[in-house]
Amino acid sequence: MPFRFRIGLVAILAGLSAGALGAPAKVDFSHQIVPILREHCGECHTGDKKKGSFSLNDRASTLAGGESGKAVLPGNAAKSPLIDAVISKDPDKQMPPKGARLSPEKVKLLRDWIDAGAPWEEGFAFKKPAYEPPLKPRRPVLPPVVAGRSNPIDRILDADLAKRKAVTPKPIDDATFARRVHLDLIGLLPEPEALAKFLADKSPDKRAQLVRSLLANDTAYAEHWLTFWNDLLRNDYSGTGFITGGRKQITKWLYRALAENKPYDQFARELIAYTPESEGFAAGIKWRGDVSAGATTEIQFAQSVGQSFLGINLKCASCHDSFIDRWKLEEAYGLAAIYASGKMEIHRCDKPVGKTAQASWLFPELGQVDAKASQPERLKQLAALMTHPENGRFTRTIVNRLWHRLMGRGIVHPTDAMQTEPWNHDLLDHLASHLGDNQYDLKKTLELIATSAAYQSEAQVVGKDTDEHGYNYAGPRAKRLTAEQFVDAVWQITGAAPTRFDAQVVRGKASAEAVQAMQLTAHWIWGHADAGNAKPGEVFVARKKFTLKSAPVRAGAVATADNEFKLYVNGALAASGDNWENPEAIALETKLKAGANDFVLVAKNGGTAPNPAGVIFEARIKLADGSTETIATDATWETLKSPPDGKGKFKTDPQTGGTAVEVANSSLWNVKVGKQLATQLAQAATSAQPMVRASLLKNDFLMRALGRPHREQIVSVRPTELNTLEAIDLNNGQALATRLEQGASRVLAKAWPNNDALPQWLYEFALARPPTSEELTLAREVLGEKPTGQGVQDLLWAVLMLPEFQLVR
Repeated sequence: MPFRFRIGLVAILAGLSAGALGAPAKVDFSHQIVPILREHCGECHTGDKKKGSFSLNDRASTLAGGESGKAVLPGNAAKSPLIDAVISKDPDKQMPPKGARLSPEKVKLLRDWIDAGAPWEEGFAFKKPAYEPPLKPRRPVLPPVVAGRSNPIDRILDADLAKRKAVTPKPIDDATFARRVHLDLIGLLPEPEALAKFLADKSPDKRAQLVRSLLANDTAYAEHWLTFWNDLLRNDYSGTGFITGGRKQITKWLYRALAENKPYDQFARELIAYTPESEGFAAGIKWRGDVSAGATTEIQFAQSVGQSFLGINLKCASCHDSFIDRWKLEEAYGLAAIYASGKMEIHRCDKPVGKTAQASWLFPELGQVDAKASQPERLKQLAALMTHPENGRFTRTIVNRLWHRLMGRGIVHPTDAMQTEPWNHDLLDHLASHLGDNQYDLKKTLELIATSAAYQSEAQVVGKDTDEHGYNYAGPRAKRLTAEQFVDAVWQITGAAPTRFDAQVVRGKASAEAVQAMQLTAHWIWGHADAGNAKPGEVFVARKKFTLKSAPVRAGAVATADNEFKLYVNGALAASGDNWENPEAIALETKLKAGANDFVLVAKNGGTAPNPAGVIFEARIKLADGSTETIATDATWETLKSPPDGKGKFKTDPQTGGTAVEVANSSLWNVKVGKQLATQLAQAATSAQPMVRASLLKNDFLMRALGRPHREQIVSVRPTELNTLEAIDLNNGQALATRLEQGASRVLAKAWPNNDALPQWLYEFALARPPTSEELTLAREVLGEKPTGQGVQDLLWAVLMLPEFQLVR
């Protein structure tokens, strides 16, 4: 479409950096460039040595050059004097002046590195800096309040600005704030009606009220921050390891932890000393076939724990003593050995060194793991040490990540380089202390940041050389919409969100009325009348076949068993539980279909002596015609003589053993969990369902194009800039075009009082501002006197391609 291509490509490319247009060869700085510079240049140009006033010790000094001018011109190896020097045969010009010359392969690596922009591992220097981050928390003294700005963040930053004699960033208007805080806290655009109400509100504390109301929206909050945590904990719904069974989701546990705002120390403990629902993080990915010593599940555990909770890089140290910070090979293996179920031989660069790893914690000042204890006990000890009140690194790491998410740049930057000195010690330490003081409530940290004048300031204008000589705070920085935020915004505006999702979670929260009205019809059942005296380890299998006249529009269930159960729906595992006092709410929409369906319950008794056993299950299934089917355990369920295999399949139709028996005395169970069962069934089957969010869906072409990772590795920060391929995908990609085509008809069908009402609504929704006169004129041209679906689609597309839309500013 000529209009779309002309307007959209210009808009997209306007948001690109100049460096994004090239595609130089990728070079591994730590493993390919550092050894070359160390071997051939280190004697004269690293550490404190600056022959010819030229130092290669860190990136800043490398780019600064020496007496003869700049030696490295990022992006232009052909004109970089360093390359001329290493290939020169003139004894007076060649570098190094003596010793072995660089091989052609090494010269090519240096060329590729410079052409790629001379990337440098953040925080790396050939001579280690004197700075070592403190371990224990520190509570800084707050500076005086200036101009009524009493938020502790503002007190600290105002003092910093005054010390540097820098200008205080100007405040943003209400509309800009509303859009920013909605996207940052719940990942959604403010609805036009809500925005208008907020703008009309004259309350002096309306911004603080908005922050608190957004954080109180448990479902929206959980489904936005699910993206952040899925990236950081390497959790996904499909991809490497899931088909082969070498990887396990933690989605259900993670979603509930976010929706319930689980304290962060407890959150971390349950991931390290894991439960069956949270073990996927610790277990990592069991790769198929032979893998290097640095990719075993034990080493992955050390790398993941170190990166996620401490912001330190143990990947380098998993192969050899790290080039980029102080961590040693034996320290990485010591952390890995805590998770290992047997002995671990230490490997350096994939070769055994003849030593066995000793299970150990990185900071023995706080205590140490008992290497002789069992693996579960070692993990409990590690979890306790990680979340120890005196482990300031734990709290500093997460508050730094949250600051980065809201303010666009970390206090320690990048966020996985926590060995690096922060640009403001007091700010980092106050945020960390604040988190501990508030019982590790992450929402409290987000509220503190979002209610500060610093957060509510104009975004800093960032140029190409802004940070060339170090970072100085000058306001928040604009952030690119995540893939999920972009897709959610498109669905919000167009009303074209899907009705089904992939994450195995129960969404929403049932109303008090729905909970009060919920009456369970299910009975506790077992395979024989003497269920009060079941044998230890006894297994009970029951099946219910049923037919649905249409696919469900909503379906949910609840189940529990004394002592454990698994639920299979149409041959696939749908839920499990091992604590009868903690019933499981189960989403069923995506598992049921029109026609024949079946539930299979496999329950197992526990204990060491005969004891009561039972299982209970109830599903409510709402169909398109408004009718509801109820499937509940009772005496009509047939019993099976054998359970399905681990994948929920029966090789042949199993032998039946009659029908289930309703347990006679179930009062003890009902007294303890009856109300909870009703509450969770109400949540699973009747709670109001907001728009399906992109964070609940498997990755697709559009989200991959917008930067959503495969999550085979931990990702703490996504790319900040749109590259050329992504721009082309947005410009010509069929995925986005299809969604806009579907959405345009819905937008066109709204009752618009006049032609200008549609573009005015669109700009207010997408950008939180009305269109300018020029934009309104262009919109009229696109829509014509009688708007069509194609015209609306083009207008939608042009607005969505604006860098202003694609940024949180």
